[in-house]
Amino acid sequence: MPDLPTKTPWHLWVVGVLSLLWNAVGANDYTQTQLRNTDYIKAGVEPMGIDFQTALTYFEGFPAWAEAFWAIGVWGAVAGSLLLLFRSRFALHVFGASFLGLVVTTFYQFGNPIPGDYDRTIPTIFTAILWIIAIGLILYARRQTAAGVLR
Repeated sequence: MPDLPTKTPWHLWVVGVLSLLWNAVGANDYTQTQLRNTDYIKAGVEPMGIDFQTALTYFEGFPAWAEAFWAIGVWGAVAGSLLLLFRSRFALHVFGASFLGLVVTTFYQFGNPIPGDYDRTIPTIFTAILWIIAIGLILYARRQTAAGVLR
């Protein structure tokens, strides 16, 4: 008897759509920063007490390899979310690549923070949330692959 296709569970749609929306926010942040959108960058750094010009100089000083891993992290997460919605087993691999991008970017940014005396609590908490969600998406994709939902 041939294997019957596994029915798509309702939670896949919820996780897939929420992860796509979440990762679209990250893609917007990456895009706005790469385009050097002054208003966007100011809105992000000035409430933390970081001077705009200091932040701009910091972002412009990213080495190419750090930019590449940031892009892999961001766009890999978006692609992984889409692959999840398309029920592709490759979502797991793409989420893994995205996580690698996040890991390298995190270590770069914590090793080379934006200069200045400001409270690093919010960026640290936000980074922890990114890691938790990324790991959660990897575990979810792995479980759905094992269950035959992602093929």
